[in-house]
Amino acid sequence: MLPRRGVYEPMNDFTGGRARFQWRVRERVFELGTRTLIMGVVNITPDSFSDGGRFLEPARAVAHCLDLIEQGADILDLGAESSRPGADPVSAAEEADRLLPVLEQLRRESNVSVSIDTYKSAVARQAIEGGAQIVNDISCFRFDPSMARLVAGSGAGVVLMHMRGQPRNMQKMPPSPDIAAEIRGDLAKALKVAYSNGIERDRIVLDPGIGFGKTVADNLLILNRLSMLEEFRLPILVGASRKSFLGRILGVPEDRRDWGTAAAVAASILRGAHLVRVHDVEHMCMVVKVADAILAEEVRHD
Repeated sequence: MLPRRGVYEPMNDFTGGRARFQWRVRERVFELGTRTLIMGVVNITPDSFSDGGRFLEPARAVAHCLDLIEQGADILDLGAESSRPGADPVSAAEEADRLLPVLEQLRRESNVSVSIDTYKSAVARQAIEGGAQIVNDISCFRFDPSMARLVAGSGAGVVLMHMRGQPRNMQKMPPSPDIAAEIRGDLAKALKVAYSNGIERDRIVLDPGIGFGKTVADNLLILNRLSMLEEFRLPILVGASRKSFLGRILGVPEDRRDWGTAAAVAASILRGAHLVRVHDVEHMCMVVKVADAILAEEVRHD
């Protein structure tokens, strides 16, 4: 079932085309498809896999946010609970205590669009009241049934991300017999929940969930076949930045995976992604500009 709202143009991964959409996030509207938007990651946590502990102190987190804006981030994704493999959940109160001081100060410093990486409606509600425009729910509404109603009533945009299991057990799950079919089926269920709660389709972005219970082969298949999501006629976000599958391929730790991230970012754009979620905004901006130029066939021989 597809609601009437929203604009869709057919995707064609291999001839330079990309679906175009308007993404409504409260009072703002993003035009998606002509250029790739960059979502900068800000982890306000002690234990995130890439930069846990670096930005737990609010002043340092806000300074990092402002740096990412200067480097070219279109959206900042603030997260105050780690979703790394094996991570234990934290309470909504603790998550909010980490998040809200950063959001409050950031709103005084910048009008950048802010996404809140949470699956808890209590945290999302406070963040939206504090000026956030997007909810990035890694659970696709599975962990908190109230989240869909909150998003519907707030006018916020939402990212629905696919995850197998939960952070504490996702990497212990047996491999999926058909990861593409599993992703499509689970996202279809999440969209049914979204639509039944009154969330219009032009407020929704889909994320196939690189990592999050997938094997290396699964992740490569997802990046190479983003067109598997074409049936939903919705924008696509890809978050491959510094993920463990890159480490498995390259044999390097998190802080040496940016070259691998660059390859994954370029591939995802050429396969139809509308947004990319990254840690290293400065350098990924350059990757995005070149990939967008190739996709638009703007590069010509001298």
